[in-house]
Amino acid sequence: MKKFFLLLLLWPMLLAGCTGAPEGIVAVDNFKLDRYLGTWYEIARIDNRFERGSDHVSASYTLRKDGMVQVLNKGYYPEKKEWKTAEGKAKFAGDPNVGALKVSFFGPFYGPYNVFALDRENYSWALVTASSRDYFWILARTPQMDAALYAKLLEEAKAKGFDISRVMRTPQ
Repeated sequence: MKKFFLLLLLWPMLLAGCTGAPEGIVAVDNFKLDRYLGTWYEIARIDNRFERGSDHVSASYTLRKDGMVQVLNKGYYPEKKEWKTAEGKAKFAGDPNVGALKVSFFGPFYGPYNVFALDRENYSWALVTASSRDYFWILARTPQMDAALYAKLLEEAKAKGFDISRVMRTPQ
């Protein structure tokens, strides 16, 4: 009976890990992991339960000895006046030349991480989603982004079917 309740609790995560990208979203090709590694700042997001109330959010990606990617997410929670971190790991969902990864922050359960738009020249910004259009992030290598570029990226997200009225800027 305990196993059933555990499966019932974990079922949504298992399904999310299997669904990949939302319909119509294609992860970038010619993806270079070595260029993607390092620190990314969250410029904006569609709010979600695991980041709610956080600002100054960043993610650092480093290569592990086993070839997987070490993930360290960090955010400040002003109401509690404290920093929180989440450590995880990531691996390619398939072809390592495609920006579709799987990320895990607990146990053997992985969720999709899809880079669907990217500054190909400098790797200075990225648009990322998970298994549905309820998850969306604009990431950049610097904590601030030019207003014109931000507007252009929002338009790109809108064209891909994201509800940009739900996107919130992340205080940095």
